[in-house]
Formats: sequence, structure tokens, C-alpha cells
Amino acid sequence: MSAAQQSPARQGITDMLAGLGNSGYIASEAIATVVYLAQALSKPVLVEGPPGVGKTELAYAASQLLEKPLIRLQCYEGLDEAKALYEWKYGKQLLYTQVLKEKLGDLMAGTQGLRESIDRLHEFDDTFFNEEFLEPRPLLKALWAENGAVLLIDEIDKSDQEFEAFLLELLQDYQISIPEIGTVKAKIPPLVFLTSNNTREIGDALKRRCLHLYIPFPDSKLEQSIIESRVPELEQRLRQQLVAFVQSLRGLDLKKVPAVSETIDWARTLLLLHAPELDNQLVRSTLNVLLKFQDDIEHVDAEIPALTRAANKHG
Repeated sequence: MSAAQQSPARQGITDMLAGLGNSGYIASEAIATVVYLAQALSKPVLVEGPPGVGKTELAYAASQLLEKPLIRLQCYEGLDEAKALYEWKYGKQLLYTQVLKEKLGDLMAGTQGLRESIDRLHEFDDTFFNEEFLEPRPLLKALWAENGAVLLIDEIDKSDQEFEAFLLELLQDYQISIPEIGTVKAKIPPLVFLTSNNTREIGDALKRRCLHLYIPFPDSKLEQSIIESRVPELEQRLRQQLVAFVQSLRGLDLKKVPAVSETIDWARTLLLLHAPELDNQLVRSTLNVLLKFQDDIEHVDAEIPALTRAANKHG
């Protein structure tokens, strides 16, 4: 079917696929489809998959493509509202309190008795709890963004279930309730990406509010396209060899198989070393770029000759 014959939705997905590619992110059609739907339906995306497959990079690429600022919240155990949503500028409040104290005599002029004086002071309550004294954190910044934003809530699986529950209002209605101010609703809903490395199960309530995207390790063809995009100077023959080698490594019983980010690092390493092709010595001397555990390196060592021979057949 030609581009002219495509439905608007199909054309939108095609444009999204090309746009992500132009932003340096080589995506599958499944990834482009989910991002297109998230934007069209104003739905957050929960992106799951093993570390290093491009979950976080997807949000960066979407930000570049949409020309909207990326606002990132890195999750960790113990993360709370104060770090994620807002804090009060206590120093500024204290300074204004001191000014109020110095002017207290003038303010109380004309009041009769304690009750009237207290009522006069209550008139200043809202002065100390308004947006002027508010220090926005990532979630509130995303809601306040004048022209919208891309909000990345990274590694949500590292946060507590209580924080996950706190996010539900934001993910459902793109609004947050602040006790002293009221409800803050986004003028333009942000495009929200939540990433998870599956270290714990994400709650059903959060999943229901999101489109789900699982990014697996890429197949050989897609990984070669990624390397070609990120390390274009690398010769095709060597690129085919290193991708074949990495794909074989992922089939072994390792503590941590190499991710796409490590394949890219290895490609840059081989380019820096002006390697013409893979050989046993070269692989041994640079294997620590791919593998992050000494046990894995020692486990693979005996397999290097066979893996290298097999990989070189692809070049």
C-alpha cells in the first residue's frame, strides 16, 4: 500500500517510525505504534524489558521528535511526594514571616481584642502558601509546562508501592492535589513514559492506566541497524561480526547478558582500536566492555574461539 493510500493512523505510525529514526532511535513498528497511540489517546506508557534495551532512550527520542522538554524523575526506594512533586520554600517563608513580625504593630492597628487580632492574622495565611513559595519538582514541572512536556518516570519498580499509588491521580487525569492550594491540572497533558526493569511486579491499578510496551533484546537485523545508526564509521563486515558474537553471548547462561548499550560501547571500542575483524585475542582483551561480572568473563573464555569463528562467518 502506498503512503497516499494509507489510513491516517497508519500514516501516523509510519511517520513516528521515521521520526524516531531521525532522532537517533531505531525502533520497531511495535514501539512506534505504542508511542503514536500514547500521543493520540493521551495515555501514559509503561515500558518494561531488560536493562539496556533502550527504554529510557525512547523518552529522550520522543522529546527530541516532539520538540518538547524532557523532565525526568529517577525513582528509588523511599522516594516521596516532597522530592517528586513539590516542596515549600521554607527559607523564603521564614524571611517573609520575619518581615510580618516587624510590621505586626502596623497590621494590628485598629483591632479590638484577641479574636479580632487573630482574624486579622488569618488574612495572611494564603500569603505563605501560594505558588510564589512553591518549589516545583519533576511531576509538578511537567503539569505546569506551558507547551507540554515529555515526563520520564524512570525505574518505577525501584520505588515503593505507596509512591506507585500516589501516581494514580496523575496518570488518570493529569492532575495532582496539593492540600494548601487545591488541584493542579495540566494545561497540556504531558507524554508520560514509565520504565521498569521488572525487579518487582507493578500494581494492576497503575498498569490499567497505561499502554504497555515490552522491549526485548533486538534481533540481529535490528541490532545491526542500531549499530549502524550509532557507530556509522564501523565497517559493515565488522558490524555483522560483532552483532553475531553478541547475539551468541545472549544465548549463554550468564549473570548479565550484554545489553544493546554495551553492544554500542563494544562497537566504539573496536573502532577506536582500528580492528579489521574479530580475533580471539581482541575479544579476550575487550570482553569486559560487554560483560560486567568476572564470573561471566571466565565462563565465556573457553567459548571464545568457537564464538569468534561462528561470528566471522557473518562478515
